[in-house]
Amino acid sequence: MMKILLLSAYDIDSHKRWRLGLTAVFPEHEWIVLSLPPRFFRWRIRGAPISWSLYENEALRGAYDLIVATSMADVATLRGVYPNLARVPLLVYFHENQLAYPCSGAQHDSIDPAMVNIYAALAADSVVFNTTFNQASFLAGLESLIARLPDAVDAELCRRIRDKSRVIPVPLEDELWRFAGEEKGDEPLTIAWNHRVEYDKGVDDLLKILRRLRERTHDFRLILLGRRFRQAPHAWGQLQEEFAAHLLFDGYAESREEYWRWLSRAHVALSTAQHEFQGLAVMEAAALGCAPVTPDRLSYPELFPQCRRYQNEAEAVELLLDARSRRVCDMREYGWSAMRDVYADVLSATADRS
Repeated sequence: MMKILLLSAYDIDSHKRWRLGLTAVFPEHEWIVLSLPPRFFRWRIRGAPISWSLYENEALRGAYDLIVATSMADVATLRGVYPNLARVPLLVYFHENQLAYPCSGAQHDSIDPAMVNIYAALAADSVVFNTTFNQASFLAGLESLIARLPDAVDAELCRRIRDKSRVIPVPLEDELWRFAGEEKGDEPLTIAWNHRVEYDKGVDDLLKILRRLRERTHDFRLILLGRRFRQAPHAWGQLQEEFAAHLLFDGYAESREEYWRWLSRAHVALSTAQHEFQGLAVMEAAALGCAPVTPDRLSYPELFPQCRRYQNEAEAVELLLDARSRRVCDMREYGWSAMRDVYADVLSATADRS
């Protein structure tokens, strides 16, 4: 048994599900979990050590066998504030990386979030990325950054991080398979789009694809799932208005069970993501029996065969129309029970580096 400090500084849904899965699948360890709500991003990524020092001081002064932190936690600073933590083996998990994250028009460009990632990776004994795409984009972004820095840095920085990094995806909850297998019969083609309604999820492309699909057939339904925010891309309102008659569901499912039930009713899960570090939304949908239709980029080539990926809007429409004839993708290799041993190995290997 180990005593493990788990740090999630920006505890957004995917990060929360990962940490809950991790602690649940290893009940033999004692987990001390520190997390912060997923808001005020730039404050969280730099201010988490301050917040935790004020409200979790006793926990941070404890003795641990291992620290597991997400890349959003400024763990390098935290170890400086708490020297007892500097001697504890550290595993940093990258759900995403700020060197490759696109900026919206509402954000100001800053190197600071990327530097938090870099310092965390340097401080870590083990660096784990959820996909090869995430790993490669981080290292490529770091190489590009090094080329722009004035002096006293070189490619050795990349090599150090690369040599201690590996890829282990965020697993899927085993219980979601209880919702798979619903018979869809001869119902109209039902398309799920289950992503955050934000600029990087390709709402403009979604609207264009649906318009092209409507030129071929009017016999389809839409299930629009995913978190909504106060501001949405302009195309989202257009889509809701133009395709109102096709909407089977349009909203945010309040529970995982409700979310999985809606997904299980769809024939196909469509992604139009401009940026995606793993693709959990489509992985879940595929596990529930949806045919994945994804862009031929980002992390998707690691997950799905070429016949499930499109290069342009026309190809996307053809894949949608053909979706019901495709075999279901077997995603069980990504379940927590299937991946437990991989996680056990990296936890124990990191702890042994003390």
